Amino acid sequence: MPKSPASRLEIALAQANPTVGDIDANVAKLVDMRAQAREKGADLVVFPELFITGYPPEDLVLKPAFQAAARQRVEALAAELGEGPAVITGTVWPEGGKVYNAVALLDAGKVAAVRFKADLPNYGVFDEKRVFAQGPLPEPIDFRGLKLAVPVCEDIWGSEVSSHLAALGAQMLLVPNGSPFDWTKPGVRHRISQARVKETGLPLIYVNQVGGQDELVFDGASFILNADGSEPVRLPAWEEAVTVSSWHRSEAGWVCAKGEVAARESDDAAAYQACVLGLRDYVEKNGFPGVIIGLSGGIDSSLVAAMAVDALGPERVHGVMLPYRYTSSESVRDADALAKALGLRYQTVPIEAAVAGITAALAPALAGTEPDSTEENIQARARGIILMALSNKFGGMVVTTGNKSEMSVGYATLYGDMNGGYNPIKDLYKMEVYRLSAWRNAHLPKGALGPAGVVIPEAVLTKVPSAELRANQTDQDTLPPYPELDDILSCLVEKEMPLADIVARGHAPGTVKKIERMLYLAEYKRRQAPPGVKISSKNFGRDRRYPIVNKFRETIEPGAGRGKKGVT
Repeated sequence: MPKSPASRLEIALAQANPTVGDIDANVAKLVDMRAQAREKGADLVVFPELFITGYPPEDLVLKPAFQAAARQRVEALAAELGEGPAVITGTVWPEGGKVYNAVALLDAGKVAAVRFKADLPNYGVFDEKRVFAQGPLPEPIDFRGLKLAVPVCEDIWGSEVSSHLAALGAQMLLVPNGSPFDWTKPGVRHRISQARVKETGLPLIYVNQVGGQDELVFDGASFILNADGSEPVRLPAWEEAVTVSSWHRSEAGWVCAKGEVAARESDDAAAYQACVLGLRDYVEKNGFPGVIIGLSGGIDSSLVAAMAVDALGPERVHGVMLPYRYTSSESVRDADALAKALGLRYQTVPIEAAVAGITAALAPALAGTEPDSTEENIQARARGIILMALSNKFGGMVVTTGNKSEMSVGYATLYGDMNGGYNPIKDLYKMEVYRLSAWRNAHLPKGALGPAGVVIPEAVLTKVPSAELRANQTDQDTLPPYPELDDILSCLVEKEMPLADIVARGHAPGTVKKIERMLYLAEYKRRQAPPGVKISSKNFGRDRRYPIVNKFRETIEPGAGRGKKGVT
């Protein structure tokens, strides 16, 4: 006699942090989190997209050995799990000479069902059509008499897949995700999910990955929506969690009982946490013992040092002040104060002798020329050599500290201050750096390993920005004021606005043209820059892929922007 359909279910959301390529470690984590869910009475545990392999695996997917390892491990895992809650997990799945982004239901000692992702994203940071075959429109999965729809991430960003599943009698949308963070993404996810709920009349479980993978950071922040649009469960962002949700079948369909609803954080809090988690996971997953940071006494290196201490603890952060004749006493004072406030390891290595040696070696070749940026860049490159030598000797990774404003216009020195393995503020404009620095002084982030209170000296936030490569130098000798520069860059990079429209915001045509030229010319530098956390809707690298050789320049018609008001 067939079993009657379940009227109650306990479904666990496993918000987990996988490591790309480490299939055994990911499986061990799955087993552990399933055990936690079992203790809480779960009938089913749901893991994120491609959890078995880690996400995104990129061109690893094209490697036959990788494909086979993923499928074989999932099939073995199904037999190993034995009694207890069923598992739905994402995995790479080769079948019929093709490779799919798949989800598998593991139940009763076997792989009970497999479904393939139908809508493969191919924009921004995503290029899944490059490595995966498109799956057919999926059918629901029968589980305990419940028809589960399991669309994968992008499958719910349009209506086709969800509507198809609803038409086949699905009773619940269960969505594994690998959705990376940016400033706007949490709100966008909710709007998209609410739209699918409204269209189908079905409740939705959204399980997202957490953790850092190269430039991408995943915030987790998984949630559940009932069919009426209410949100009975929301998991905290930026941490792993196993949360069991309680469901009952009503005359109108399945309903989730009220559970944990984590508070939403501010944009600045989220951005800071993204930078910290991205740096932490890059260091930990690559096996570095710690990090090395050149401390200049300026705002950028100060914020990066605070993030590094919050991510790794002060004992794993080595700050180095590298003074030269143009380094002000105020900068030395501020770097000292920062190091004391954060409690990090700190030392001073003057670069006078190194610069003198390089200058002497170049003297015959440069005879008869006037000093210019060549000599200034020798200072930056001497600092880079010293930091990399410390990295080679002691194993710590050099962290780069250039912000998005500087990287946009090439205000950085190749093989100098661009040396390093990772940059947590690479996608933050200068004014955002100031804002997050002030935020950190006023807040101790959740999970931070650094101290509470003011850690970035107030003088750092109020001093005039300067690279200090020559006497009385300021950034504004060659750049517009940062509020103006950042607005122009945001229009050019994130919004791809016509130059005339940027001028209409109140910017001088000559300034806009100058910044456009600097932006294009600096592409060769950005190609050689270390990776860094993606925060914005369009970061350099994965999102924005401009050619290095590029002769296109936009024209501004005479009179553009006349009569317009100032920058908004």
